[in-house]
Amino acid sequence: MRYFLVLLYCCAGLSAFAIKKTELKAGDLIFQNLDCGGMCDAIEAVTEGYHNRDFSHMGMVSVMPNGTYYVLESIGKGVQETELDEFLKRSTHPHLVARVKKSYRSLIPAAVAFCQSKVGGAYDEEFLYNNGKYYCSELIYDAFKSANEGQPFFQLYPMTYKDPATGSFYPVWESYFRNLKVSIPEGLPGCNPGGMSTSDKIKVLGDLEG
Repeated sequence: MRYFLVLLYCCAGLSAFAIKKTELKAGDLIFQNLDCGGMCDAIEAVTEGYHNRDFSHMGMVSVMPNGTYYVLESIGKGVQETELDEFLKRSTHPHLVARVKKSYRSLIPAAVAFCQSKVGGAYDEEFLYNNGKYYCSELIYDAFKSANEGQPFFQLYPMTYKDPATGSFYPVWESYFRNLKVSIPEGLPGCNPGGMSTSDKIKVLGDLEG
């Protein structure tokens, strides 16, 4: 009976795995599952996120002096600072929140400042690392790399645009890069939200309430 009660308590704790908006801090990472069609599905299919969850977008929390929460992100036309509630409206799926581990938190102010300095910069439509433009996870990668005195903090991996089940390129990616008139950057280094959500440098806090 005692074992059963302990197990029940643990399960109840897992079901309540959540964080309130008021508990957010600057530098927290928010992972988002966007329903943007075939492209988001393809992004989510090639990398397993935290606890096998699907993520196709991410951003970093910033907090204004008046206590207003924003999310620094690269989406659409480029890098922007979006009000938290506007960011959350994009998806009906739970939003996962993570925080870099305690031993790394001295990097947060510089990482936030880096993202803020890039606001207005162009979106990296070609998904090429180090070309002066940013896609969502690339912005966060470079923010912490810059804060870490130029040393990589998160990891880059060979990117793939192929269906794991068939080994062929997803048609959505073939069409996308054909319209850009560039080659598919298969195998080149990069990062994505799913991969970053499993980093050993962060501590997952839970899903954001509300």
